[in-house]
Amino acid sequence: MMPAPYILLVDDEPHNLLLLEELLAAEGYVTCSVASGMEALEQAQTQRPELILLDVMMPDMDGFEVCEQLRTNAALQTVPVIFLTALDDDASRLKGLAAMGDDYLTKPINADLMLTKIDSLLRLRQLQQAAYETKINQQVRAFQAAQVKSRQQMLAAQKINEALSEKFRLFVPDQFLQRVAPQGVESIELGNAIESEVTILFCDIRNFTAIAETQSAQETFTWLNTFFTLINQVVEACHGFIDKYLGDAVMVVFDRSHRHAVDGLTAVVKISQALVQLNQSPAVAELGSPIRIGMGLHTGSAVIGTIGASRRMDTTVVGDVVNTAARLEELTKTYACQAITSEAVVQQLPNNHPFQLRWVAQVAPRGKQAQIQLYEVLGMDETQQPY
Repeated sequence: MMPAPYILLVDDEPHNLLLLEELLAAEGYVTCSVASGMEALEQAQTQRPELILLDVMMPDMDGFEVCEQLRTNAALQTVPVIFLTALDDDASRLKGLAAMGDDYLTKPINADLMLTKIDSLLRLRQLQQAAYETKINQQVRAFQAAQVKSRQQMLAAQKINEALSEKFRLFVPDQFLQRVAPQGVESIELGNAIESEVTILFCDIRNFTAIAETQSAQETFTWLNTFFTLINQVVEACHGFIDKYLGDAVMVVFDRSHRHAVDGLTAVVKISQALVQLNQSPAVAELGSPIRIGMGLHTGSAVIGTIGASRRMDTTVVGDVVNTAARLEELTKTYACQAITSEAVVQQLPNNHPFQLRWVAQVAPRGKQAQIQLYEVLGMDETQQPY
């Protein structure tokens, strides 16, 4: 049940206040009576009325002044005001309008007319309040819907960004990003680079051209991916990462501080072991002959970074260590070895390393002047931990 409307009565004549109180009480209104303009302002601020019946002719502050002050008060400026006065001239009516009164009734008051105007103003006020609340609720709902949509868009954008980042990492290893873009993918710029000592592994498939001639491109594509998947599994287990695939070859980087040489040699041995199992699988059996590979391993200083142009760049490793590793892989054909490593790698190994190495030769690889001691990688003692 709605509470009875509260009306403030303002008149300096007690008799008029008594009549108004009785009349309005009979209609179910709650009233409060004051005898001056100052009291009216104080009471209105203490308890906000829903309507004010305001006498005009009062000492100290007349009704017009009271109404003008009400209209300057943010909390009270919309309270409906009906002037009750004996002033029946046009000038007074205009003054009441100028003071922004809502209605103007002259004494003696027609009770039915006054009650009708009070009811009309209160219902109009309720309609305005309902319309205002409806508008506010609509704005709140629209704002909430916008927030929900914004959150959904942000979540969708975040998921897309995460998905793109995950896809991006399929092309650019985390180790690269940690070095050239530690603040995230967005911070990648052309020329971002860092120099450090690494071990590089080149692995190449022997007689690839002859194999590819005997099958369709799709068949070649299928078993190549099987082979590269095997390589990647071993490399990741040995703390390295693949820099790039070069048709039938792959270039691998090992960059763990003080352990990259051990990681590289371990990967060479594990790849050789995994290749034996792969050659026994049905996927390779269809090739007619087992897959044979050559591997070259070398340690040295390199720059890991981004290279290219501002609109097309790539991540890569640059340095003599890369060229030398590639040349060592070529020498595996000359010395009929599956894997050759350099003295630079061997010098990085601890004294009690588990690797089985055989000295091959001292040569200057193609395109180089300095000679290098070469060792064939035969295997490793599985009972010893290389780490």
